[in-house]
Amino acid sequence: MVVICPVCETPVMAGFTYCEACGHALGSPACAWCGAPAVDQDGYCERCGLRQPTGRDHAELELDGGAAAVTDRGLRRARNEDAMALLAAGDAVVTVVCDGVGSSPRADEASAVAVETASAALARGLPQEEAFGLAARAVAKLATSVNDAPACTYVAAVVRPGRISLAWAGDTRAYWLPGGVLLTEDDAVETGEITAWLGADAVDVTLHVRAFAPREPGLLLVCSDGLWRYLDGYAFPRTGTPIEMSREMLRHALESGGHDNVTIALIPLTP
Repeated sequence: MVVICPVCETPVMAGFTYCEACGHALGSPACAWCGAPAVDQDGYCERCGLRQPTGRDHAELELDGGAAAVTDRGLRRARNEDAMALLAAGDAVVTVVCDGVGSSPRADEASAVAVETASAALARGLPQEEAFGLAARAVAKLATSVNDAPACTYVAAVVRPGRISLAWAGDTRAYWLPGGVLLTEDDAVETGEITAWLGADAVDVTLHVRAFAPREPGLLLVCSDGLWRYLDGYAFPRTGTPIEMSREMLRHALESGGHDNVTIALIPLTP
């Protein structure tokens, strides 16, 4: 019996441990991206070259009601500085997405503590403003000084039957699908630099709060700029479950360059 080496595609006799042509260890784990059984001991696929997801590098969440979320390190960043939460609280679904500000130290810690604090507060039924205030204080406590201040952007959504409550600061966005209607506004100047964030060095940050009552069934999309920077001219998926659609959007971001971390949350809603 002959098998094919997944890396160089040379025929290899069954039972061999290594490919005699390229030296690839046969029977390696399958790549999460291209599917080839070609992952080496360092966690890289020898066929497509991509590093395999570990821990926070790639994570997926899915609730019983269909809401789903994915986060991924992307192709160019050394670590994932996005953070997300997706949880059910009575008749509500709560999601929080924070994007660590890359120019700040320990940005991944900022986004993680903001998401943990705000999502827990919203799940307890606290108003958007209180949840944001708690998250802002939690992030500020990470700083050793104003010159060593971890920072992140912020968007939170509480979805109940027939209505959505949104709150944000920074440039992490929310859209209504299938039309792709932008529900938030970026805190940014023309050069793209953000003007609002959570952190000890944040000054005069105004939390934006919006209530939205859709007139037809659809999906709330909450995402970091790792996705929305690639949405110009993009046709959103119209079929599949929320987790399948989230994965499809993630693939689009990665195939478009994957220059930043990518986080996507999709929550279905019927008026």
